[in-house]
Amino acid sequence: MHPSLKSAVIAILENKDKTVNTRLQEVCELLKAAIPHYDWVGFYFRNGEKEELKLGPYAGAPTDHTIIPFGKGICGQVAVSNANFVVPDVAAQDNYIACSITVKAEIVVPLFVDGKNIGQIDIDSNTPDPFTEKDERFLEFVNQEVSKIL
Repeated sequence: MHPSLKSAVIAILENKDKTVNTRLQEVCELLKAAIPHYDWVGFYFRNGEKEELKLGPYAGAPTDHTIIPFGKGICGQVAVSNANFVVPDVAAQDNYIACSITVKAEIVVPLFVDGKNIGQIDIDSNTPDPFTEKDERFLEFVNQEVSKIL
């Protein structure tokens, strides 16, 4: 990914004049606008002590999936595995929660604060199999930067 995109993410996150949620919203909007195969970009966070994820800031079509139990769907699996999950073809996944019929692929990267999985960034794509190792590394970078403001 472009170094300028990394700089833009850092600039958004370092702006202490804005709330954390506003900064996360701006990161979602930036990634959706800047990367053609990022059709939905959002953050999910652990919902208190509950074994579930709660939708945070996102950019893209509205979703009914505001609460996701641990273990359910791609996001719920990442909450349990603590590992990146790249899905080249969502139709081939048994444990997939469909957000939209247009979504063909998904990538979810966990977000750690002090070594604890507190959430994740979730990207849906309407393009089949678009995600590469560069996407994984870039989203890990985004999450490392986000963890500094949480």
